[in-house]
Amino acid sequence: MDNQPVVLITGALTGIGRATAIAFAREKARVVVSGRHVEEGQQLAEELRSLGAQAEFLQSDVRFEDDVRNLVDGTVARFGRLDVAVNAAGTEGKWAPVMEQTPELYAAVFDTNVLGTLLAMKHELRVMAPQGSGSIVNVSSTMGSRGAAAASLYVASKHAVEGLTKSAALEAAAHGVRVNALAPGPVETAMLNRLMDDAGRKAASLAGVPLKRAGTPEEMADAIVFLASPKSSFMTGEVLRINGGKTAS
Repeated sequence: MDNQPVVLITGALTGIGRATAIAFAREKARVVVSGRHVEEGQQLAEELRSLGAQAEFLQSDVRFEDDVRNLVDGTVARFGRLDVAVNAAGTEGKWAPVMEQTPELYAAVFDTNVLGTLLAMKHELRVMAPQGSGSIVNVSSTMGSRGAAAASLYVASKHAVEGLTKSAALEAAAHGVRVNALAPGPVETAMLNRLMDDAGRKAASLAGVPLKRAGTPEEMADAIVFLASPKSSFMTGEVLRINGGKTAS
C-alpha cells in the first residue's frame, strides 16, 4: 500500500469532492479528505476505509491560511508525501444582478473559490516542488469561460480559478508538477438543486445541454482521476470541460 499515491481533497464532504474521494479510494490510494464539518468528515473517512483505502479526515476551512498550512502538513505527517491534490472546495454565493451585489457577498464567494484555491496551491506546491513530482486539479465550472446573468460573482470567481491554474502550471512545470482544472457543466449535486430550486427551471436549464441531462458527480470524479494520473502526463495548464456539449457552440 505504501506505493499508492497520497491524495488530498478539499471540499470533500459533498458533491464532486465526495465522489472523487470514493473514486480514489476504489483505486486504493491513500486519501486525506477535508472540510469544515467533523462528523460528516469522519463518516466519509470510515466509508473510504471500508473500500480498502487508507483514509483520514482533517478539518480545514480553505479561507484561512493556517488551516490550509496545517492540512497540508498533517497530510505529509500522516503519509510522508503528497502526490495529488484536488481543490474542490467552493460555494455558489448569492445569485443576483450586479446592481444588488455587495462587498460582503463578493468576499463570501471569492474567499472560498479564489483565495481558497490560491492558498491550497501555495501549500501543496510547497511540498510537491521539492519532491519533483505531483499533480494538482482545481475544480472550475462551465462558467469559468462564459458569462451568466445574475451569477456575476460566481462566474468571476471561476474565471479567476482558471487563471490561477494556468499561471501556477507555468511556475510548477520546472519542478515536475502538473496543474490542471476540471470545468463541469450542470452536475446532479446539492449546489445545482439550490440554484435550480424549481423543477421547471431545472428542466429548462438542462434542455440547453445537448445531451439533455445533468452530469453525475461520478463522471466528474473519473475525469479528475484521469487528470491526476500518469495517463495525462503531458497535460498541464489545461482546463478539461465536461458539460454534455454545453460549450460546443
